[in-house]
Amino acid sequence: MSESTATPRKSWGEAFAVYLEPRQLIILVMGFASGLPLLLTLSTLSYWLSKVGIDKTTIGLFALAGAPYTFKFIWSPLIDQMPLPVLTRLLGWRKGWLFLLQLLLAAAIFALGFTDPAVNAEATAMMVLAVAFFSASQDIVIDAYRIEILKPEEQGAGAGTTQVGYRIGLLLAGAGAVAMSDFISWQAIFAILAAAVLACAIFTLFIPEPERRDPLVMRKIARKEFVGIAALTNFDYRGRIKEAVVDPFADFIRRPGWFVILIFILFYKFGDAFGGTMATPFYNELGFTGVEIAAVTKVWGVLATAIGGILGGLVVARIGVFKTLMIGGVLQGITNLLFSVLAMKGHDLIWLGVAVSADNLAGGVAAAAFVAYLSELCNLAFTATQYALLTSFMAYGRTMMSSGSGWLADHMPWPEFWATTALMAIPGLVFLLWITRLYPNEKNLVPDQTLTP
Repeated sequence: MSESTATPRKSWGEAFAVYLEPRQLIILVMGFASGLPLLLTLSTLSYWLSKVGIDKTTIGLFALAGAPYTFKFIWSPLIDQMPLPVLTRLLGWRKGWLFLLQLLLAAAIFALGFTDPAVNAEATAMMVLAVAFFSASQDIVIDAYRIEILKPEEQGAGAGTTQVGYRIGLLLAGAGAVAMSDFISWQAIFAILAAAVLACAIFTLFIPEPERRDPLVMRKIARKEFVGIAALTNFDYRGRIKEAVVDPFADFIRRPGWFVILIFILFYKFGDAFGGTMATPFYNELGFTGVEIAAVTKVWGVLATAIGGILGGLVVARIGVFKTLMIGGVLQGITNLLFSVLAMKGHDLIWLGVAVSADNLAGGVAAAAFVAYLSELCNLAFTATQYALLTSFMAYGRTMMSSGSGWLADHMPWPEFWATTALMAIPGLVFLLWITRLYPNEKNLVPDQTLTP
């Protein structure tokens, strides 16, 4: 939120102390819940498909199954504004939705393990699509919860904590899944991951509900007007369509350079996403084993990203979000070139560690600054809907635009492929410079903070 950018810069000690707040533990677990299913639709899926003999072009096209992350802004007003029968009254608005979606997500992941991509790739794609849909919907709630429960000055640290929890989730779904695949079936692996999501759903039952921004709705809930089917019949949907769908987007386009902001969000992490889609098949072609990939790129890589995320949160508090975004963006492009060197060296564990360490540290710093920036852009009156809109643009680069990465890898040597991904960082940096001219002091990112529609 814009207030955070107007506060004085903190000392390193003050910036780190925010991480010790109890609310950060909740954000950590939510980051874990968000990161775990995402990787199932990315590198873990790519590794599974490559191991059963699916060609790289098809693997690249599987990235399209992540389309729900791109289009989640379409149904985000529903999650933001519509109560659930029983669950909203018993658990609260955010908690009710989160609990339901996590149950559905756990079921979808479990069912994915019963498909065989070598026999019926279409069935696998449909289940991956279901996992992506429930995961993207869960993210709508998690992102809104984080923004609403944290104070404005805690958003940078919250972004860093999110990255740490996110990477722990990636660690289980990435390193855990890849390493376990050498010893147990994929069906058992997906069952374990489904159980982890189910544990998050149980955790959700015990967390506090953030204060809702619509007192009228909360008064109705307090009077228990939303009970069973009454949740659907008593709710004034006609009167709230404008507030739920039109107002969040109208509010966003009020700010100067809104279109530039969206294009920046689309391209800021595009190069990393484009290369990341082909990273696991790349390691596989170089002859790295599942255990080696898990140990270096997953375990150590996730740790490096978590360190980068914490560092990014501290740097945001010290020098501001725009400068941190610029540093992270430049480093993202440079570190992609290290994979070109790795491609020329071949099966070299030391160089793999160097490339992965640098790339993940840079990615962690950039991701923490990026999440903090997106959080600051959201008006508290429309948190879930606006954040879903912004991250949908980010996801479009990760899914739709990166779906051609497999084709490019099939038609280009690996050194040139990774050099191309490094160049893809340039457009995002250009648009970032444009935004810094529009908001030179990082102020007024949100025209107002109206708490009630």
